[in-house]
Amino acid sequence: MLLRMDQSLLLLVDLQERLLPAIDDASSVVEASVWLTRLAGHLHVPVICTEQYPRGLGPTVSELRACLPATASTVEKIHFSAMADGGVCRAAGGDRQQFVVAGTEAHVCVLQTVLDLLAAGRQVYVVEEAVGSRRSSDKALALARMRRHGADIVSREMVAFEWLQQAGTDIFRQVSRDFIR
Repeated sequence: MLLRMDQSLLLLVDLQERLLPAIDDASSVVEASVWLTRLAGHLHVPVICTEQYPRGLGPTVSELRACLPATASTVEKIHFSAMADGGVCRAAGGDRQQFVVAGTEAHVCVLQTVLDLLAAGRQVYVVEEAVGSRRSSDKALALARMRRHGADIVSREMVAFEWLQQAGTDIFRQVSRDFIR
């Protein structure tokens, strides 16, 4: 049940310029997503970023685009679930067993993606502070439903410490200094 770096993928769902102004506490969602993305890049965990109809909702927010690892994949989609057309599974790292999920909206695209990932037999870890909806009540309902169907709701530090597994290593000291202040 623990996250492992060599089995994990970070999936960033629809953190887009024209959608985020409507999201409750969007700045915190973006900040947590940037933190996770930087951590994943530092630890060489693959990152996939989805964009829902980017012509209408714009690209991924600039703060997040700026820290995406060079190896990250961006998958455009029109279905609410990022799993619907198979693009996520075909992207680099999409064959991994463990999906750490961040993004918007928690009760629409994140929820449908998570439910499809679970149905496909993947382990799913939704980072509570890195998902958002327009209304906090929709986020709460989505988190409860995802948990009820088998997703683990976690914090970003839970992800970091599980990926690291132990203290006393050079990588632990670097991550502790740069991320766990």
